[in-house]
Amino acid sequence: MEVSELLQQTHKLPNVPDVVRELILQLNNPKADYGVIAEKVIHDQTLSLKLLRLVNSAHFGLSRKVTSIHEAIIMLGMAQLKTMVIASGFAGSVKQVEGLDLKQFWAESFQVAALAKWLAEKSTAVDPDTAFTVGLIHNIGRLLLHLTKPKLAEAIQKLVDETDCDRSEAERVRLNFTTAEAGEALLRYWQFPASLGEAVRYHKQPFDADPPTPLSAIVNIACYINTCMRKKLTTEEVIAMFPAAEAELAGLPPHSASISEDAMQLQSGLEVLI
Repeated sequence: MEVSELLQQTHKLPNVPDVVRELILQLNNPKADYGVIAEKVIHDQTLSLKLLRLVNSAHFGLSRKVTSIHEAIIMLGMAQLKTMVIASGFAGSVKQVEGLDLKQFWAESFQVAALAKWLAEKSTAVDPDTAFTVGLIHNIGRLLLHLTKPKLAEAIQKLVDETDCDRSEAERVRLNFTTAEAGEALLRYWQFPASLGEAVRYHKQPFDADPPTPLSAIVNIACYINTCMRKKLTTEEVIAMFPAAEAELAGLPPHSASISEDAMQLQSGLEVLI
């Protein structure tokens, strides 16, 4: 099978709002007019309601209820508005997927995104908003597979569960490509920056890229910490297996394994957007 077979089923692809596409294209543009973006968010009823729900959630702990989207945008600030709109737009891009728990899928994606942004803020080489975006969509290829070939997706999951083999290996056996490669292809189809697609493709094995990039390394570490959190590993276990070479590539400070304890306390707070 070729990745192109998945992309040919255009009616099944995630439907990402135009304002989200525009934000992603403007991620590294210091001259971007985010005032225009904010106005587009205000006129998108779905995004506006989700942002109001987020601002009024326990994550923000406000003493009073915010009822105006204008006020919500001011409270969030433009940096946080960007990440919230991107998160909300992707989470709402599909409503139902055969064989995949969407709520769990996006909760995991939000957590990796939050970790990637948190790590990038400590890096000398990665933009935090870009790290958040790649963390959010690092597994978009798996979503694509479930949307277009649900039976194949189910067979791969069964192979992983029954043999305990590596997921990428199972995907190659069944598909001849990985869902990380499918994710890169989908981002290319959407005409997103190539750097995002490359980071998605190589986030599991950053050093397979030529050249390796700090962005894929940041997402790799975010995924590692998220897995450790899910398995409820101790801090000592997390530090013992910490991907030191990836941390160096990511531009994180020496002995960055020691920040794992703080990272494992991080909660995305974005579940209200699902």
